[in-house]
This record gives sequence, C-alpha cells and structure tokens, in this order.
Amino acid sequence: MTYLELSEDGGGSHKFYEVIVAGTQVTITYGRIGESGQTKVTSFPTEAKAQAAAAKKVAEKSRKGYAPAVRGVRQRRAITRRTITSTRSTAQQAPVLWRFDSGASAFGIFVDGERCWVGNQRGDVYTVSHSGTVTGRFRLPDGVKCIVADDFWIYAGCDDGRVYDLSGKVPRSAYEIAADVDIYWLDIHDGVLGVSDRAGRVTAIDYEDEFQWARNSGGDSAWMVRCDADSVYFGHSRGVARYDVSDGTPIWETKVADQVLFGWQEEHSVYAGTGRRTVHRLAKGDGRVEAVYQCDGAVYSCATSPGGRHVFAGDNHSSVYCFDASGERLWKLATGCGSAFSMQYLDDRLYIVTTDGTLACIDASEAAIAAARTGSVPQPVDVKAAASLEAVEPSAVLETVLETASEAGDGVVVECVREGERVRVRVVSPGYETWNVQFPKEIREAGARYLVDGVRSAGRGGFYRAYGEIRRLL
Repeated sequence: MTYLELSEDGGGSHKFYEVIVAGTQVTITYGRIGESGQTKVTSFPTEAKAQAAAAKKVAEKSRKGYAPAVRGVRQRRAITRRTITSTRSTAQQAPVLWRFDSGASAFGIFVDGERCWVGNQRGDVYTVSHSGTVTGRFRLPDGVKCIVADDFWIYAGCDDGRVYDLSGKVPRSAYEIAADVDIYWLDIHDGVLGVSDRAGRVTAIDYEDEFQWARNSGGDSAWMVRCDADSVYFGHSRGVARYDVSDGTPIWETKVADQVLFGWQEEHSVYAGTGRRTVHRLAKGDGRVEAVYQCDGAVYSCATSPGGRHVFAGDNHSSVYCFDASGERLWKLATGCGSAFSMQYLDDRLYIVTTDGTLACIDASEAAIAAARTGSVPQPVDVKAAASLEAVEPSAVLETVLETASEAGDGVVVECVREGERVRVRVVSPGYETWNVQFPKEIREAGARYLVDGVRSAGRGGFYRAYGEIRRLL
C-alpha cells in the first residue's frame, strides 16, 4: 500500500491518493483529505503487471508534487457555520409577494432576469422563477456559503472547499480552496476568484485554479470580499482595504468601517455592513466615507438599486431597511421570515434569504411600501417544490457527446493540450487567437475535444462566445 498527499500552503490542493496492490488487483482511492474519496479497482493478467501499473500511478502523482504521508495526520478543512440570534421585528410587515422554504438556514442568493437562486447550509441549491415557481434543484456535498455570477456563469461556494459551476446541467468543480482556509465569502470577476476567511485573510485564485496571492489583515472574521476589473475590496473585523487584483499590492485601508459583516459594490463605491449597526459607503478610489446608513441592529446584509440610488439593509432583528443615497432612512419593515443573511434588488423587488431558510420576494415599489406602512400588505404565496423534482448532484462525467471535428462544418474546434504540468485550452480552427480560459477541471484533464456550431467571428470575443456556448451545452 502506498499513501500520498498533496497539500499546498495558502491556496491550493488538499488531496490524497492511495494505491493498494493485492495479487493481480490494484485498488486506487483518491479525493480530498479527510473524506472517503472515490475508489477504482482494476484487475491485471499477472501480479507483475499489477505491480508495474501501481508503480506507474505512484510515479505520476509524485511528479505532480504528491508525497508519502500518514493518513489522519492532516485534517479536513475547518468549517464555520454562520449563526446569529434572530429576533422578531416590531416594525410593520413588509409586502412579501411569495416565499419559499429551502429547508435550512440560507445565505446564498443570486438573482438575474431569468430566475432566482438560493443555496442553504444543507447543500441544496434551488432555482425559482420570478413568479414563484421552483424550476430546478442541485445538491452539493456541503453547505453553500454564497452564490456569485461572472458574466453568464453561476458559481456556488461550498463548505467542502470547492466552488461549483452551476451554469450547465450538472454542477462541476471549478475551483478548490486550500484546506487551511475556512471560507467566509467569495466573489469572482473575469475568472479571478477572491476568497475571504475566518482568519482575516484574502486570497486570489486565477481561472486555472492556481494560487495568485494572499494578504493578512491583522483582523479576523472577513465576511466581505468584492472583486472588479482592477481590485479586490476586503472587509474584516478591523476595517476595509483595497488590493490590486493582479498582485495584491495594497492601495488603501480604512478602519472607519470595522466589524464588517457583509459587503456590496457599485461601479464607484463599496458598501460595508457592520456590527455597529451601520452601512458605510466608501469611495473605491481612495476609501473615503461617502455616506453612512444607520440601522437599529447589526447589519448582516446590504444591497443597492442600480447606481446606488437606494440602499437596502437587513439586521439581526428580522427587519429590512431602505435609505436614499444620502443616508436618509425611507422605511423599515419586518420580513416575517427571519433575518436576512443576504439580499439582492432587481426591478422594484427586494429578494432576501434568511436565517430560517426562506427565499422571499418583497415588493419594494413606492406604492407597495406606502401601503405596507399603513398595515396593508398582500397575503404571501407559499411556494412549494414539486415532490418529483430531482436533485442533480456534481459529476465528473461528460453526459453529452458533441460533434467531432470531422463533422465541424463552419464550427469552431477547440482542444485541451498539456504544457508542462498545466492543461490549456486552445482553438484549432484557423483565424483565431488563443486565450487562456477555464474549462471545468475534469474536462480539461480528460483532454476532451468540443465543437460549437455557428460561431464564426475571430478574435477574443468570438473565442469567449464559443466558450460560453460550450459551457451552456455541458
């Protein structure tokens, strides 16, 4: 028996690989340290061939950095379950149009023009239409920390240390976070992932799932990370800082907004919700305070309408607030379904996910809020998931076989190629530049070859459109 581990400091893999030879049979078990992993058993004609095959596998892993280890010495990653004491609000009830009970405490949410996503601490991710119909369900291996979007890709950060791409029919692991990182929050922009953690550290990982840089804040409990094209904005117990996205160079730091519990961003500003019952709006350029929004409890979530015209916040007393841009409070209303762990605004509606696991849609139009303040609210619709709705689990197997290169016609052919220890994706069809992008790791490792019909424009735009079509097909 040979037992190997690969555990990289700062932001890399945390995996094991075990090979057992018993006569003519070779048993290989692999996975993340602290988990049972997957097992594959292969039989060979002779004991000598079994030994040779095992030796080859061990040599391959050793070249990749795996080293002999003792099982059980390294432990699986630490996991922090976010818990707060949520009390009942004394404010008037908000106009909740519909609500969906996801089954467990939830703070993963993303809302776009097509649907709403909710992820809970049991690992369930549901999609719900804007009219309140459950349309899909994924089941991830552990609790969902957050759901974020990068262009048309949807990612869920999971307590098992992976970030799953939910853009296709089946969840696929896109990033792995090092075992020494107790993930608190995630954000992503142009394939670069920002991770904030319990220890008050921020880590950047690129589109090939490789560690770029990490910075320690001197604080802890880093619940805020937001990424844009230039920078990573990071909030923790001692304040908020901005780092250059390419190399982590500090740009500014402020301690005015400390005890940070949540973060949001607009084009020119970042918003830090704090345990001091405030939301601070900070200028991205220099970190100066542009406005302060005062709540009546610790702020566990915040969001804005487009351009920051209105600022919304949720406290630990099951209340939601709305302010104008200058900081004037316009209203405070009760959720009726727990405290909002996260929220998002879209088209006069405020969507929240709460401590009791509810995804709720609140009518935030002026007319609905005015009526609610007088005590007139609609009867919320309780949304139920169909009993026949199947939960789709992550898979490393490609379910769909696309056309081969011989059937390409006018399509664009891309392929996976190995360059040293890396697997790259490049365009085979003539007239295209090669840009490094991230396909699901299992697909890149398989060296599979894919085709997208009808994508003809050359250059970066054409290549990324081809990439997007492939991801949707998968």
